[in-house]
Amino acid sequence: MIEQFTQEMVQFIEVLPPLSIYLVFFVVAYIENVVPPIPGDVLVAFGGYLAAESVIGLVPVLLLTTIASVIGFMTMYWIGYKWGGVVERKQKGVRFLRFIPVEYLHKVRSWMEKWGLGVVLANRFLAGTRSVISLAAGLGNTPISKTILCSGVSSILWNGILLAFGWIVHENWRLIGEYLSVYGKIILTGIGVYIIIRIGIYYYKR
Repeated sequence: MIEQFTQEMVQFIEVLPPLSIYLVFFVVAYIENVVPPIPGDVLVAFGGYLAAESVIGLVPVLLLTTIASVIGFMTMYWIGYKWGGVVERKQKGVRFLRFIPVEYLHKVRSWMEKWGLGVVLANRFLAGTRSVISLAAGLGNTPISKTILCSGVSSILWNGILLAFGWIVHENWRLIGEYLSVYGKIILTGIGVYIIIRIGIYYYKR
């Protein structure tokens, strides 16, 4: 389903004028932070290919996707600030946030208590955790200016890497999606192992 969506988006983008392409990348980069299943990373890599073909500019698409990513992050931050406590306590009344794994939110909050804004700084590189991290940041009421800065640095580095790879591999940009899939599985597995080890240590000490 994700591959089909990506293919349809690519076909849609390919027939658009440059200004409209920029708008699409902005919207995709924003929504990807709010609705995680959207394959925004793969489409950003496609943007690198389009930049190599001189269809769009590399710097403008980098800036636009970075700004959109930060706005998306801060949108979830605001939701976490306003309704995060309700979600964390598993209370009813916020139906559009029911997809959030509460246990995962608890774990991310513990990360932030330990590493602070470093988690926000690394958020773009932690596949599968971005929305939860932004929610946890809002729930923890992290300083807004510092949160925006850390989110911006993380976004510009990650998007820059994706665009660079898309530029380098050119028409083989779809391969990046396969690598991202493997990368995501490694990250999630590593997080799972870390959680299991911490739980084991906790019970061992008890």
